[in-house]
Amino acid sequence: MSLLSDLKPATNAAAPWTAALLTLAAGVMLLASAATPSEPTRFVRVMQIEPVLLIELSHFASSVLGLLLVMLAFGLRARLGAAWAATIVVLLVAAPLSLVKGFIWEETTILTALAVMLVPFRRAFPRTARLTRMEVTPGWLLSAVCLVAGAGLLGVWSFQHADYGEMPWWEVMADEDAARSLRGWVGAAMALLAVGVWRLLASAATPAIVGDEDPEFQRVRAILANAEVSKPTSNLALLGDKRFLFSASGDTFLMFGVRGRSWIAMGPPVGRRDERLELLWQFRELADSHAARPGFYLLEADDLPDIVELGFAIQKLGEAAVTPLEDFTIEGTKRGNLRRAWRKAAEEGATFEVVPPEAVEALIPDLQRISDEWLAGHAGGEKGFALGGFHPPYVQQFPVAVVRWEGRIVAFATLWPVASLSAFSIDLMRYVEEGPRRIMDYLFVELIQWGREQGYAAFDFGMAPLSGLDDRPLAPMLSRVGRLIFDRGEEIYNFQGVRGYKDKYDPLWQPRYVAAPRKWAIPLLMADVGLLTSGGMANLAKRPAK
Repeated sequence: MSLLSDLKPATNAAAPWTAALLTLAAGVMLLASAATPSEPTRFVRVMQIEPVLLIELSHFASSVLGLLLVMLAFGLRARLGAAWAATIVVLLVAAPLSLVKGFIWEETTILTALAVMLVPFRRAFPRTARLTRMEVTPGWLLSAVCLVAGAGLLGVWSFQHADYGEMPWWEVMADEDAARSLRGWVGAAMALLAVGVWRLLASAATPAIVGDEDPEFQRVRAILANAEVSKPTSNLALLGDKRFLFSASGDTFLMFGVRGRSWIAMGPPVGRRDERLELLWQFRELADSHAARPGFYLLEADDLPDIVELGFAIQKLGEAAVTPLEDFTIEGTKRGNLRRAWRKAAEEGATFEVVPPEAVEALIPDLQRISDEWLAGHAGGEKGFALGGFHPPYVQQFPVAVVRWEGRIVAFATLWPVASLSAFSIDLMRYVEEGPRRIMDYLFVELIQWGREQGYAAFDFGMAPLSGLDDRPLAPMLSRVGRLIFDRGEEIYNFQGVRGYKDKYDPLWQPRYVAAPRKWAIPLLMADVGLLTSGGMANLAKRPAK
């Protein structure tokens, strides 16, 4: 008994792949059986006791059930509980059909035995996603197409080389058998076509999330206000487009977005340091139970040990510019242009102020005007997920730095504070083409001085995408492609310009990462991040007004 208990975890671990392979073999067996000639002696006996219509229907149904087993094998490999139950049902239905269609008792025995073998392994298939949420990959679909095509070719070859003797009724039976096999093969092909259409149109449905409901923002605000570990980007939790997973104590949360089967955590957990790893595991297990594809976006170097513990693949995204405030100065030859731009703006009448959150509501009309004018001259619309958007309830939750000129607001930036004062950053940064030139340099210099007075250690200027990637012969393929885009993709995005602009503030360049369970999933994850951030293909393709 002790030995069986010790072996149970190992058998449960091996059960999904083993069951998938055996179910795939059973499906191939039914497809091949339906496409090849019946055994004449057995078939004659079946015809003596059964109506022809029942034989025809069982033959056709057996072929379609064979294809269903092929497709269900993928669900078994993915450890779906619904696939386990459906496979047992299909096996138990197909087993008696093998007797009805031609008294093929060997098939009945194999199918029944496989169903009995699967019954004790329910716990090896813990995922609770419905079969309609099952991800059918293009590779698996292509394999199913090849199997159905192979069954059809096997049937053609079999009937061309079959020898039914010289008795006339055998020839009649052979002709009917060929038509019956052709109908079964066409049925399987049509069913496969239906699966392909479903895969194309409907298989990207968003999985439902169970557990904690999205909380009131007061709960999130309380954690942000007292978090032991947080980043400036943690304030994106207040944007209103995230889902949350909370620790058992309620002192830590992880925020994530959902697009199709991708569950993308925006940064690491926020709150207590000692609860981070457990919450990361909970996120992965919750996504796994829903057959979702988990991922982490915008991780920092100190997050990687926990991500490695999860077994995720990691890819560098770019580098973020973080300027320490203690020793920063605009004096000296190196920052002469920056100093002159700051002084000139001040001489022309620019003034700087940080408005506290409770006073921002009164400024919303002016800020909205600036935001609308700025958006009209830039590609895309309002952002989300990884970037903030101008939504008044969201903007009013943060301090806002404003620059006035001749009594009017001409530029503003919403600020992301953190409880630990380790760094602060800006979110929205918008201005109009009036007032002094290089007004944003004036804003940044004033913000650095403000941050130093507030006790912040650094100013996070945000990320320069694809910056710092290597194009070495042995570098990862994604890094080499990213470096190529960084060097040659200025028509797509001002990659080098963003890096150059932030570089004049003499920052420390810190790497940022994305992580997924497998390396090949990272491009899919990044595509979903782009669509979540831009608000869909329509906003992604939107061009600025001339």
